[in-house]
Amino acid sequence: MVAGTLTAGALALSLTGCGNSVDPIERLGRKATHDQPSPSAPSGAVAQGTPGASPSAGGGDQAYEKWGLTAPVQFAPKPAQKPVLPPPAPGKAQVVDRIPVPATEKVVFLTFDDGAEKDPEFLKMVADLKLPISMYLTDNVASSDYGHFEKIRDNGSGSTINNHTLTHPNLRTLPYAAQKKEICGQQERLEKRFGAKPTRFRPPFGNYNDDTLKAAAECGITQVVLWRASMQINDFQYAQGSGLKPGDIILAHFRGPSELKGATEVQMTTRMLRSIQEQGFRIGRLEDYL
Repeated sequence: MVAGTLTAGALALSLTGCGNSVDPIERLGRKATHDQPSPSAPSGAVAQGTPGASPSAGGGDQAYEKWGLTAPVQFAPKPAQKPVLPPPAPGKAQVVDRIPVPATEKVVFLTFDDGAEKDPEFLKMVADLKLPISMYLTDNVASSDYGHFEKIRDNGSGSTINNHTLTHPNLRTLPYAAQKKEICGQQERLEKRFGAKPTRFRPPFGNYNDDTLKAAAECGITQVVLWRASMQINDFQYAQGSGLKPGDIILAHFRGPSELKGATEVQMTTRMLRSIQEQGFRIGRLEDYL
């Protein structure tokens, strides 16, 4: 059975805890990935907003100041060619945890998971700044107001809606049939609500095995998307090193004050964007690179 192992950094986090983390819902990405290079596939995501050329800076002239930033958010343009990655194994979905861009191309990608928090101020922030977000929604927390996430999808940023299971279980502890039920079940819910099945999926906690990749493929998933940096309440935790790297996929969550020790989703996102800016990175639309 193919299953991932903890990297040294992720292992340390699992042993020492995450301090100001929003744990225990997620920990860092490659702890459950393969040792092989992360593959990719042709574009084809559904349940997505209107794509297009990414702007060079987000929102109006004063939008960044409104949301506590010192400079406009910078965006990477859509690449002329998508990165080439090895194909998936037959009958399995591909695994992606970092986009292979040149070392000089300082671009990272925003992803938000679960869907428990539905803050109307966050809707305004994402729309004002035109943040392209890949959303991975769990039915049992997001379905109370799927319209909230539909507004993000449709605000012109090119954000997308993707699969994060029905109930957020640790898939590695489940047999194949149960994993397939979790993934296919959410595919059906999202298709019924949004009109199409997503082609991308994120396993809860980043945990998956060979059965997960097979089940995902049978449910219509082409890519399993993980991450390399995790946004906590005030700052990032990294799978490797002490800073962002070109092509990093960033994990954040739809969380509110009860889970962020009093901080709001907007405050957490502002801190995340500030750190991205301070490290000299631009934000790309993940689907433009897949």
